[in-house]
Amino acid sequence: MTELLFDRAAIAAARDRFLAPIGQRPVIMGIVNVTPDSFSDGGLFISADAALAQARKLAAEGADIVDIGAESTRPGHTPVPADEEWARLEPLLATLVREAGVPVSIDTYKAITARRALSVGVAVVNDVWGLQRDSDMAHAVAESGAGVVVMHNREAADAEIDIVADMLRFFERSLDIARRAGVREAHITLDPGIGFGKTRQQNYDALRATPRLLALGCPVLIGVSRKSIFKGLPDGRIEARIVGTLAANLLTAASGAGIFRVHDVAEHRAAFEVFAALGGGTAKG
Repeated sequence: MTELLFDRAAIAAARDRFLAPIGQRPVIMGIVNVTPDSFSDGGLFISADAALAQARKLAAEGADIVDIGAESTRPGHTPVPADEEWARLEPLLATLVREAGVPVSIDTYKAITARRALSVGVAVVNDVWGLQRDSDMAHAVAESGAGVVVMHNREAADAEIDIVADMLRFFERSLDIARRAGVREAHITLDPGIGFGKTRQQNYDALRATPRLLALGCPVLIGVSRKSIFKGLPDGRIEARIVGTLAANLLTAASGAGIFRVHDVAEHRAAFEVFAALGGGTAKG
């Protein structure tokens, strides 16, 4: 494979556009899945036209960044080889970067996919294995100057462990990997990984641990959108999960979380405007 080149200046500009508002107001990351099997929107945005239209819609509704993924990482998912993952992304990613109207992040744990995406101008890598699954990922981030979301993950849930202590140990390892590769701490965001290798109670414990994660010195991203931890609501439809998602995101925003990865951007923008009006932050203008 030929060496991939990065436009570091363009990546830095888009990365900083994403990072700059953190701490001033809630930052919204809109989700676009180009997958056949994602739990909420699998199959809806596989075509380049549909994915671009959805990205533009989310940007118009108030997303600060669009996160695109080509492999479902839901529980029980089937792993996708890197070449197949890129085959889903290649027809649309460069156009998406040019025309979405906001920065773009790539949801992948594979360094080769991240490098390919960074070479067309993606500004942030969203790694569900926190730089610990692919040993080249931290180097790809450092060489490009991209931002990175480091997510906590486990192979399987274990109800007997202290999940917050496990998260803190995991993030210390990830931050050490990032430092040794040359990734600047200012470009790192932490994600507690709600729904990944945790029991329902541990998911709630992880959300409540937002202040302890912030003490590590990086912003915190919350990704609870429409997840199965909200299945216990009386109405099992997606609309009911949105209620739970909004509640969790507002609670963690009040605890200092800065970024929210969601499917329902317009609803969150409206909720965050009320949150700001009540003294919880500054609404997006």
